[in-house]
Amino acid sequence: MKIAFFDSKPYDISSFEKASKGKNLNIKFYESKLNSDTAELAKGSECVCAFVNDTLDKETVEKLLNLGVKLIAMRCAGYNNVDLDFCKGKIPVVRVPAYSPYSVAEHAIAMLMTSIRRIHKAYIRTKDFNFSLNGLTGFDLHGKTVGVIGTGKIGRCFINICGGFGMNILCYDKFPAKDSGLNYVSLDEIWEKSDVISFHCPLTDETYHILNDEVVGKLKKGVVIINTSRGALIDAEALLDGIKTRKIGAACLDVYEEESELFFRDVSGHILEDDVLARLISMPNVILTSHQAFLTEEALEGIATTTVDNILTYFETGKCENEVCVG
Repeated sequence: MKIAFFDSKPYDISSFEKASKGKNLNIKFYESKLNSDTAELAKGSECVCAFVNDTLDKETVEKLLNLGVKLIAMRCAGYNNVDLDFCKGKIPVVRVPAYSPYSVAEHAIAMLMTSIRRIHKAYIRTKDFNFSLNGLTGFDLHGKTVGVIGTGKIGRCFINICGGFGMNILCYDKFPAKDSGLNYVSLDEIWEKSDVISFHCPLTDETYHILNDEVVGKLKKGVVIINTSRGALIDAEALLDGIKTRKIGAACLDVYEEESELFFRDVSGHILEDDVLARLISMPNVILTSHQAFLTEEALEGIATTTVDNILTYFETGKCENEVCVG
């Protein structure tokens, strides 16, 4: 079976070659992102494997269908970059609903601890033999209130870690987990009472720019914002304004709304044309990583294994439990 694998990186190739060994799969790895211009690379393939910044809009999917592609296999949990309405009844879409929720939750905590204890600044200083502690004062997490938006597997892992720090935990989810013992509250209560807010929800029409100018006005002064989910959950300009007005005390971002042409690439030799991103990076209280939260050995193994199983199961049985759209 031939699979066209888009937006591939060395760590993808290694994990997928291992997961597909001995399973009669012929995977062709392409560095290019999947879009209407690159879809032709899938010619002769029964399946395409795509990632978070590939573009599977109507035009791209139409081209894939004309090339004889029979399955879209997303090697991630999110699928907001796929036109599911157009795919329905034409081509199935499968995904990886969970790989290592610990990887993302732990990364969120790592960024939070780095930010509030100024670890990144201390590291840079001591590399220059500057051992002054001036300006490095942080604050305890113990006793602080954290608002967690989204209580799926990743959100629950994050909650468990926060519980270990002795934090007060407020939760919001459109679909609260029954009998979980979690303290579910309204979004307004999250905004008003949280010292830290962390996003662990999918990107939908309802959650698009869930953090916006209006919400920034409701936030507790000095709140720390964490986003390891999808960039468009946050209006970046509203976030920037909140930081400039000192309403938001810090931001820890692993995702960014306009990341698709920047993240997973080395653009260090180029002028960054995204003024909002450039200004965010320039802020001393912003930590940004480039969609790195998933990047652990355990997560990569889980992603590859589940994706390969999804593909084999679909072509052997005509269905898959991880389908998000039935063709």
